[in-house]
Amino acid sequence: MSNTRGKETSILLVAQVIFIVLFGLFVDYGERAGPASHGDHNSTSEVAGEELTFDQFYPMYQDVHVMMLIGFGFLMTFLKRHGFGSVSFNFLLTCYVIEWSTLVNGWFGMIGGSTNKIHLDVESLLHADFAAATVLISFGAILGVASPVQLIIMATIEVVVYNVSIYVGVEIFKAVDVGGSIFIHAFGAYFGLAVARMLYKKAQTEHTKEGSIYHSDIFAMIGTIFLWLYWPSFNAGPAVGNERHRAVINTVLSLSACTVVTFAISSVIDKKGKLNMVHIQNATLAGGVAMGASADLLTHPFGALLIGSSAAVVSTLGYQYLQPILQKRIKLHDTCGVHNLHGMPGILGAIVSAITISAANMDAYQASFSIFNWTVPQQAGYQIAAMAVALGIAIVSGALTGLLLKAPIWDNLTTEELYEDEVFWDCDEEPQLSQSEKLENGTS
Repeated sequence: MSNTRGKETSILLVAQVIFIVLFGLFVDYGERAGPASHGDHNSTSEVAGEELTFDQFYPMYQDVHVMMLIGFGFLMTFLKRHGFGSVSFNFLLTCYVIEWSTLVNGWFGMIGGSTNKIHLDVESLLHADFAAATVLISFGAILGVASPVQLIIMATIEVVVYNVSIYVGVEIFKAVDVGGSIFIHAFGAYFGLAVARMLYKKAQTEHTKEGSIYHSDIFAMIGTIFLWLYWPSFNAGPAVGNERHRAVINTVLSLSACTVVTFAISSVIDKKGKLNMVHIQNATLAGGVAMGASADLLTHPFGALLIGSSAAVVSTLGYQYLQPILQKRIKLHDTCGVHNLHGMPGILGAIVSAITISAANMDAYQASFSIFNWTVPQQAGYQIAAMAVALGIAIVSGALTGLLLKAPIWDNLTTEELYEDEVFWDCDEEPQLSQSEKLENGTS
């Protein structure tokens, strides 16, 4: 049986010491979070401006924080013997990535700049949560088949290549992706899928502990509802002004349409005409993923409904038909179905953003913001190019990471340890007595 008591403790404590040192060397409060100015600099207008900035970002940051810890955590509790690991390893990864991504995000932000310090504010924390979301999506692909040590090593590598992907896509191609369809959802999904393919064991197929039970699916629906409620903040968080307002509206409409269509399709494709809880837990959220890249664009309300409806079709059919085929044909085991919820809807979101930009009326955008650094046809093309590069980086780096994680030093799980909390957790449960034991004890 795997025993991470020494390795996990050593890795986490050494990492924490390194984080403390690196924060001391590189990180400081940003201008809006530093000491109050003195004299004339501490004017009423400046204070009001600082408060406005904080008020703009903190509520949405907290919404996204709830998504990371409750939404993602509980969504993964559908496994009947992995509830502790789903919620708690999600918690650990989020906190670890917040620290690590604050540094890596900041170092990439310093490229081409004149400062040697990472200046933090609430917006920095929001972007740290976006990095955490990327890692948690990848975590979903290998849920129950990776040890805590493997998860920490994966997160450490993924945060770096995630930033490489963003740097190429945003800084070079100037891609528009306010809600992360490309750089969070698609990237996180295909990185995780590549890792999953490398870690594949034949025993994962039809493993008896992989399924769900009634109450575990109810807990997973808690995660679904929290994610659904707060997804508008995820897509609108980095935006400001009219773009933020528009992103919230577009995301709510897309999610609503996605949910309606998912319920409709789920019962139609079932042989008995019944709803499938896997579809309802996951595919209902695909509209938020697909809306991400164009949430702040002028998609128009009917466009948001169309995007959400399309995402529902892609995601639900993916769960029902494509996922079993991929597992059988190419040995791609995807525990949470991140390919259906994040991967394909993320690609759909990139394509939708290119179409929306191609049809853009530039005069309409000028009044609110100027996002395009190229002509309209060029910008649409660069949306697709950024997606292709992000997927390439994700798949290659994910495969290499998966190969690394197969090394025995990282505590690979045995067949008996898959999808089982008892490997890493003290699972004190009241013993189940046989009927004869109950009679001997005088109980019924």
